[in-house]
Amino acid sequence: MLLIFSFLFLPVTQAQRIQTEFDVLLVAEGLQFPWGMAFMPNGNLLVTEKIGQLRIITPDGRVSEPIKGIPAVLVQQQGGLLDIALDPEFSKNRLIYLSYSEPEGSRASTAVARAELKDGNLENLQVIFRQWPKTEGGVHFGSRLIFASDGNLFITLGDRGDYSEEAQQLSNHIGKIIRIRPDGTVPSDNPFVNNPKAKPEIWSYGHRSVQGAAIHPKSGELWIHEHGPKGGDEINIPQPGKNYGWPKASYGNHYNDIPIKNEHAEQGFEEPIHYWTPSIAPSGMVFYTGKQFPGWRDNLFIGTLAGRHLVRLTTDNKKITNEEKLLINTLRFRDVEQGPDGALYLLTDEENGKLLKLTPK
Repeated sequence: MLLIFSFLFLPVTQAQRIQTEFDVLLVAEGLQFPWGMAFMPNGNLLVTEKIGQLRIITPDGRVSEPIKGIPAVLVQQQGGLLDIALDPEFSKNRLIYLSYSEPEGSRASTAVARAELKDGNLENLQVIFRQWPKTEGGVHFGSRLIFASDGNLFITLGDRGDYSEEAQQLSNHIGKIIRIRPDGTVPSDNPFVNNPKAKPEIWSYGHRSVQGAAIHPKSGELWIHEHGPKGGDEINIPQPGKNYGWPKASYGNHYNDIPIKNEHAEQGFEEPIHYWTPSIAPSGMVFYTGKQFPGWRDNLFIGTLAGRHLVRLTTDNKKITNEEKLLINTLRFRDVEQGPDGALYLLTDEENGKLLKLTPK
């Protein structure tokens, strides 16, 4: 593996006086706008490419031919093949889950399918969720997939751009976090299952475009981040049935510079636990729990697109206590994950996309 960066990182918080040196190794390249990744038990890595391809990368960096059997994908602006997750029982059932922008005529919406991965092919593919309604446009599809400890699947969605007002309506899936069982059925304890005017899959609402999600290693709660408009990227801990304010509340402005009320609570909305103005365009998110970097344990890592750096956040309960920037002014980082070896892995958002690995120096 080629060493492309070498860094000395000095945390400034008193709680972490550990000098952390790390190298950034190039594992693989030549990926076409990679978007999501998931490690298999054998150490191989599944990587989605936004153009509608899925590949396997071995630990020594060999990239497979595209896996066959991918569903039809709308590749337009932010749309394409998006995230990937393994079933909690993957070793037994070989099921994987894909989120993607599903076309229907001139319209599209985020969909999630699951299929069995067998000998380089996807078999028995089944669509288990479709965002409703399908709409025009190629932006704000979300979408991350994350399994909770109870086995239910969270799906993060977006407001589809021109349809932001629908994020406040429970009669659709626009601007929502979704919670379903692995087979697509609705858990009986979802917050709106007894509301005939609401979509029963909804977990929380009032979101703009959620491209990062992670389960807290101690509390088991879902944490997300979402893109703001002109400023106002947020971190939230979405609670069942709660409203997070978009587009009525934000710490950013509309793109035409018209301000948005930043008062969340007084309008009946939930406040973000952290926000960025100006925007960093966050993407990808993971809590680090490995052993290679003891000083980083339980820290939250987020890739950035506009920011072109990796964010490291320390937390205390439900608060962000400190923020550090790594790999400043380098690349657009689409996803960040922890590998089974305890290293951090990054995907770069570019036509010649790279898989990078952070290891102790």
